[in-house]
Amino acid sequence: MALPNMEVKVIEQAKVSPPPGSVPKTSLPLTFFDMPWLLNCNHMQRVYFYEFPHPTNHFLETLLPSLKNSLSLTLQHFFPLAGNLVCPPPPAKPNILFTDGDSVSLTVAQSTADFHFLSANHLLPVRAFDPFVPKFSPTRLEDGTRVEPLLAVQVTVFPNFGICIAVQRNHAGSDGRAFHHFMKSWALLSKTGGDLARLDRELRLPSHDRAAIKDQYGLELEILNEWWSLGSTSKDEDERRVRDGRTIHNIRSTFPLSQVQMERLKQWVAKQLANDKSSSSFHMSSFISTCALIWVCLAKSVERNSAFNTDQERNSAVNTDKDDEPYYLAFVAECRSRVAFPLPTTYFGNCMTICFATVKRKELLAENGIVAAAKAIGKEVGELNKESLKTFENWLMKFKKIKESGWQHLTVTGSPKFGVYEADFGWGRPKKSETVHFRDATTISLAESRDQKGGVEVGLALNRDRMSRFSVILEETLTGLA
Repeated sequence: MALPNMEVKVIEQAKVSPPPGSVPKTSLPLTFFDMPWLLNCNHMQRVYFYEFPHPTNHFLETLLPSLKNSLSLTLQHFFPLAGNLVCPPPPAKPNILFTDGDSVSLTVAQSTADFHFLSANHLLPVRAFDPFVPKFSPTRLEDGTRVEPLLAVQVTVFPNFGICIAVQRNHAGSDGRAFHHFMKSWALLSKTGGDLARLDRELRLPSHDRAAIKDQYGLELEILNEWWSLGSTSKDEDERRVRDGRTIHNIRSTFPLSQVQMERLKQWVAKQLANDKSSSSFHMSSFISTCALIWVCLAKSVERNSAFNTDQERNSAVNTDKDDEPYYLAFVAECRSRVAFPLPTTYFGNCMTICFATVKRKELLAENGIVAAAKAIGKEVGELNKESLKTFENWLMKFKKIKESGWQHLTVTGSPKFGVYEADFGWGRPKKSETVHFRDATTISLAESRDQKGGVEVGLALNRDRMSRFSVILEETLTGLA
């Protein structure tokens, strides 16, 4: 799918800092929750589209000053995002450093692209959002120490139609829950004209108490050794260029699952599990049922047709002797309330682990594949509730082994619990919000439905043939649950 007209003209490049003198020079150590993302994660990218049927001058004169001021006020409380990730050579430890005057890069632009085309739930070129995502300032090298920004923002105006607010962030600075806390806080301060009392009352201010995290199992040293041994030879940029070259012709789409469909799916899976004596009981959540559904439909989309586009798909489909080969689903799990040292929900940083659900290929593709997938995911959630840090130190090596082995794997990013569509800057909720950084079949994103409480939005990127197969399989599967 060719890219439509995506011309973007930069109007202004600005730097937004917390109010002068409002935040002292502060160094925050990276915890063992933060450190893995130094090695195993791309920068996170998300776009928010808002309807705004006014000309560019109206935006520049009325809204932009408010956006800048509210961003400044928000950064006073979320100051790590205005600071830098500092990675000195060993044996020094990486940290986040904020110094008075540090800032977030804010790009203001205008585009002639079709706002309604970009903000609708239909097929789009996988790189359709790239022109609207801000670029990070280059990493600096100061006496052997790497210094990297943690956040960049771009606001693009589509004259007489809408606005896109896009962000790029470094995952080592915050996880999804913390970041969406920031976005909703910025939106609320913009909407209320900087009402900090209301912010603290409705969303609460963030906690930056890194000392609250207790390294009970010596995880920090394990991960630091990994970082020191591999960090200096990381090929992330080269790997990203190769990957982008392979996926340039892929397409992306968002599949909304309604509240009715979700309830029907959860009830159907719960009923099947009730008849399965080998299954342990667990709460059938929207997350478990959605992941099971999409995992199976994606696996079947490789099998449905003989016209495969990649060697990986072809080999997976024709080698029936691989029926016992493991298929993996990797998902992040919130730990703030699960660890032995409970943290406030407002803790700002990373506080999650990665779980791996495993199902044999033949079971995933069988008639009751969704049930098998749900059991595997539910089992991992149950183990997590017992001891969330039990295998934390192993997930880096396990993820590396899975990728290097060529085994089929799917990674889930996002959550229906983050409240993506609650980021109302005063112009109404977003018309559309999407995760942008993933571009192939190894990752899906989840968010709550914009229009229906209890609904879920699933974002994914595939080649055109497989996207067509997946769409048909998903519709057939949902119809079969009726």
